[in-house]
Amino acid sequence: MGEYDAEVPELEGEENLIAAAKQIVRALGSKKNLTDDAKKILAELGTQLTTMTSISENEVDDEGRLNVIQEKIMSWETDQSMHWDFGPDEANEYINSADELRKLIEKLEAMCLKDDGEKELLRRAHDVLQTAMARLEEEFKHVLIQNRQPFEPEHMSFRSSEDDAGSMISLGDESFEESQPRDSSSRNSEEYIVDLVHPVTIPELRCIANLMFISGYGHECSQAYVSVRRDALDEFLLILEMEKLSIEDVLKLEWGSLNSKIRRWVRTMKIFVRVYLASEKCLFEQIFGDLGTANLVSFTEASKASMLRLLNFGEAVSIGPHKPEKLFPILDMYEVLADLLPDIDALYADEAGARVRIDCREVLRRFGDSVRAAFLEFENAISTSTSTNPIAGGGIHPLTKYVMNYLNGLTGYRETLNFLLKDHDGEDAMPLSPDINPSTEEENSREGARDGSPLALHFRSVASILECNLDDKARLYKDASLQHIFLMNNIHYMAQKVVNSNLQSIFGDGWIRKHNWKFQQHEINYERTTWSSILAILKEEGDSSSSKTLLKERFRNFYIAFEEVYRTQTAWLIPNYNLREDLRISTSLKVIQAYRTFVGRHTNHISDKHIKYSADDLQNYLLDLFEGSQRSLHNPHRR
Repeated sequence: MGEYDAEVPELEGEENLIAAAKQIVRALGSKKNLTDDAKKILAELGTQLTTMTSISENEVDDEGRLNVIQEKIMSWETDQSMHWDFGPDEANEYINSADELRKLIEKLEAMCLKDDGEKELLRRAHDVLQTAMARLEEEFKHVLIQNRQPFEPEHMSFRSSEDDAGSMISLGDESFEESQPRDSSSRNSEEYIVDLVHPVTIPELRCIANLMFISGYGHECSQAYVSVRRDALDEFLLILEMEKLSIEDVLKLEWGSLNSKIRRWVRTMKIFVRVYLASEKCLFEQIFGDLGTANLVSFTEASKASMLRLLNFGEAVSIGPHKPEKLFPILDMYEVLADLLPDIDALYADEAGARVRIDCREVLRRFGDSVRAAFLEFENAISTSTSTNPIAGGGIHPLTKYVMNYLNGLTGYRETLNFLLKDHDGEDAMPLSPDINPSTEEENSREGARDGSPLALHFRSVASILECNLDDKARLYKDASLQHIFLMNNIHYMAQKVVNSNLQSIFGDGWIRKHNWKFQQHEINYERTTWSSILAILKEEGDSSSSKTLLKERFRNFYIAFEEVYRTQTAWLIPNYNLREDLRISTSLKVIQAYRTFVGRHTNHISDKHIKYSADDLQNYLLDLFEGSQRSLHNPHRR
């Protein structure tokens, strides 16, 4: 190679060596006596040397780019302030630098670098990218937190269940009568989307998320989002006063406190699912919507804990004691969860949300079991309710009011109860009262029973249990007449409650006619028991011209008996005005007519001084009966 030495310039380093080699190749290629194989080898060598030159030039360029980008990114690291607080220009500059770094890394990775220096350049680039992504993660969280929108649930168009729920009571408490009719219509509120983060920041958040995902830091971005939004969800539940309670904590609560928390839970579930979670899902889609299913996973991770916290409260309520007063609030819980199930399925449609969907159905099943258990306990409480002392005056027993108002309150849950009281095979899921048998139901059908649904069968069973209990309570009265007054009052109350409420279509006309007949029979039996023996005194037997002594004795005996009835039965009570007047009129017709006839026949045989009361006096006295305030005809100040 000596003949080419003069043509080789002074070289420095690797670049000079490559240049010299290229000159040698060109010199050799200029020789005319080269074989084809030699020409081919020289051509390949020249191509390789040209490629090496290009790579060397690119490395110098890429390293310079990396130095510039690194300088920018590291200069921001010395300042702990959040760049997004200084406006879009600085934020965009940082995003652009990080994106340029990402592209540089992609370029370097595509070149299949083998040289240690080249690999070191790539490693440096990854280190700088990691620093940039860590800063973007913090900026991402900062923007989410600082731009949260205030959420005021009291402004939502959701009625609180505390506003329309009746008083939850214990057996025998008459306050149940004050409960209001319930609107059982489902899905009474539409999905309502609110801005949980200021809308102007959504493009910025989406830009950061997209850059982090395509840079390979999608998991870090998702976790940043999850941590911020999970805290926001927890804070929202605190705003709604849904505190964290373990199952043990719930089971220890007094009924009044538990009932209040159940009502709050019902209201919270509606707002949480249809407003907050729907808005949360919308926010996820706005930020992560361009990234496939990543948003679904992040949404589930962020909201699952809060959702399961609400479901855990429901589970705790369902496993507590199944007292009758719990039936209404558990029905509310069942209905709201059943109503929200399609919403929940849509929100947690992905595989990550499977646990939420499964838990919702499990809690719903537990609610259904609790409803059936509480209803059965309600029946048992009626049948086992005992009294040692009778109700004063034979009035309406608190148990009668409780049961009939309880049943009327349940009519608002008619569709739900029909479903829960019947199993999927079409058979009754709960046993009926022994007093309700197929022949009885066939009789009701012949008499015009309009509803053969599970609810109607069980309601009639409850009414039958109540009547049996009332028969036992009637025996506490020593006076047979008062027993009839008591049963007349209570059966009349039952019949009227059915006629004047939503119970009418459930019990049916046949049941109503039967019980109207029943209380009328007790009215007849009262008159027979009280007045038959008294009116017998006035009945003519044999010669109408009885001795004056016998006549005076008969008048005296009648007045004594009448005054005793007056003394005792003014203390008796018939609360219903129409029923009270009907019995007074019926009694008056019989007693006054018999008295007028008796006095008329014997007015010439006995002096007026032996006629203590006129027919009009007696008629007026009969109007004092059944007022619940004892009086005496011997008391001149009785009126």
